[in-house]
Amino acid sequence: MPHTYYDFFAGGGMAGFGLGPDWTCLFANDIDPKKAVSYRANHHGGTELLLKDVAQVTADEVPGTADLVWASFPCQDLSLAGKGAGLAGKRSGMFRPFWQLVRDLNAQGRGPKMVAVENVSGAITSNGGRDFATLAAAFSGLGYRFGAVVVDAVHFLPQSRPRFFIIGVRGDLRLPDGCTQDAPSAVWHPPALIEGQALLSPSARARWVWWNLPVPASRTSALSDLIEDQPQGVVWHTAAETSYLLSLMSDLNRSKVEAAQQLGSRKIGTIYRRTRTDAAGLKRQRAEVRFDDIAGCLRTPSGGSSRQTIMLVEGQSVRSRLLSPREAVSLMGLPDTFILPDRYNDAYKLAGDGVAVPVVRHLATAIFEPVLRRNRLALVA
Repeated sequence: MPHTYYDFFAGGGMAGFGLGPDWTCLFANDIDPKKAVSYRANHHGGTELLLKDVAQVTADEVPGTADLVWASFPCQDLSLAGKGAGLAGKRSGMFRPFWQLVRDLNAQGRGPKMVAVENVSGAITSNGGRDFATLAAAFSGLGYRFGAVVVDAVHFLPQSRPRFFIIGVRGDLRLPDGCTQDAPSAVWHPPALIEGQALLSPSARARWVWWNLPVPASRTSALSDLIEDQPQGVVWHTAAETSYLLSLMSDLNRSKVEAAQQLGSRKIGTIYRRTRTDAAGLKRQRAEVRFDDIAGCLRTPSGGSSRQTIMLVEGQSVRSRLLSPREAVSLMGLPDTFILPDRYNDAYKLAGDGVAVPVVRHLATAIFEPVLRRNRLALVA
């Protein structure tokens, strides 16, 4: 019997790739027509996808009853790059109409067995922790037992991508043995989350659980494994463009490039351009490079500073180019068969807005599927 789910803020449907073939999507929703094209191209036509503002979606448009509701709601107002608007912001504030739908489904007797909400880890501390308290109160108010984890995709993929997941299980369901633990884990529950949990209301803390996720085996893939020798959709920079990138580096970052040159072997680094304040207090654009065989966190392309650049060093030769679309989706754990948008920025935005596929699979293996098995067995018994 397949598991069922709804996918809100679905994007290209990466959550579905993580859940896998044993899960059937009953309903998906997004407002972006370009992402909808990708969703449909990669999900057998995607007839379950409703292209509509979530604030305009009604419970009557959502069919059936789902085992799981997945929602990767917009992160811009909760991220470090945002302006601190938090859940009151126009984009991250889309959590509220989404949650109203969950409330409406519960009122109709169609409350999902589980709800999983994903966002940047800044959701824990934004607005002094008040946004996290709002999320917790939403779950608690509907009677869900819930907890949160921060999972970095780097456990599974060569990309540094910590993300916050708050997961609730309907109060009438049983939690399987081993699914929770008595105390937080250093791997999945960072100090900010522990502090935030301690500040929740008594009613929210009463429904809180510490999810127990297994620590995955050591990652075997490296960034260099995913870099294409003949990339599609990008071209190598000219020598002048690469020199300009080098000129934007601080002494520390230039020394990283020089150290890579001294090795004489092929070394791949990644670069983001960032605005930094110099010793004189002036804001300057800087190019910051890393050579640890891990990509920086993919972000949506709002100008050149947000697009990740590859730097290939072989002895004294230094070349650079943008990360290719195929490399970007590979860093999210999507298969080579994933159909990409034609335009570079559309493909990069799709990847940067998505959820890492193996992280979803890890959560499904550790929490979602054990909860469903436990409660189906309980019904049989």
